[in-house]
Amino acid sequence: MNDVADWWKTAIIDMEPGRIDLRGEPIQDLIGNLGFAEIIWFMVRGDRPSPAQLQLFEAALVAAVDHGPQAPSIATARMAVTCGLPLNNAMASAVNMLGDIHGGAGEQAVTLYHFVNSHPSSVGVAVDDWVGLNGKILPGFGHRFHTPTDPRAPRLMSLVDEAVAHDACDGRFKAVASKIEAELALRKGKPVPMNIDGATAVIYAELGFAPPLARGLFCLSRSVGILAHAWEQTQQGGRNKGPTPPKYRWTYLNAEKQHNNGQ
Repeated sequence: MNDVADWWKTAIIDMEPGRIDLRGEPIQDLIGNLGFAEIIWFMVRGDRPSPAQLQLFEAALVAAVDHGPQAPSIATARMAVTCGLPLNNAMASAVNMLGDIHGGAGEQAVTLYHFVNSHPSSVGVAVDDWVGLNGKILPGFGHRFHTPTDPRAPRLMSLVDEAVAHDACDGRFKAVASKIEAELALRKGKPVPMNIDGATAVIYAELGFAPPLARGLFCLSRSVGILAHAWEQTQQGGRNKGPTPPKYRWTYLNAEKQHNNGQ
């Protein structure tokens, strides 16, 4: 039977009838003793956070739960339920919208911070090298809606300072992010402040999460808002709602006119 038993290998769970162990600990010992944020950490990493680490981790999860129906993922969840989908399908549809552009900036920002932190030269040279490899947009900085300041970022950075004071992390990635922020302000001639993705990326980097996990954790966080909006839309009703009210129309591109203009 080894060829069957070894088909999947995991250190996360072991069970048999009447017994469920997560990371070697009986589930009944975890129920009522670990909060949801702590069980996320425990399941993903296999160890327990210190109280100060847990507080910082939970703050990052809370900060990104929602950003309104204009966010593509939230809009998708609400449209999905008006098309008759149950909550699980609406949530799955919405989470599938969280890709490189909408939802991926946190992972990219953690990668950026590691890149700058390990760069042998100044932050300016590091930014130039990053742009040369990845393009001109620096993930985690600037916001098209929240100007001049994303209100979530300063609060999270103050919590990072508290966590450093309690030895939950050492602050190196907050320092890196601050240097990048200053470099961008110098280049642009105006502030380009850290946004929610940049701030949560600082926390996940400080706590030692690998860059891809930043996106996974964002998906967990945003799923809270997705569920809330999907359920609210279910209560409000509505059928087959698209992205805009029916009286509004899209811009039609006349193919013949385009062809003539091209000539």
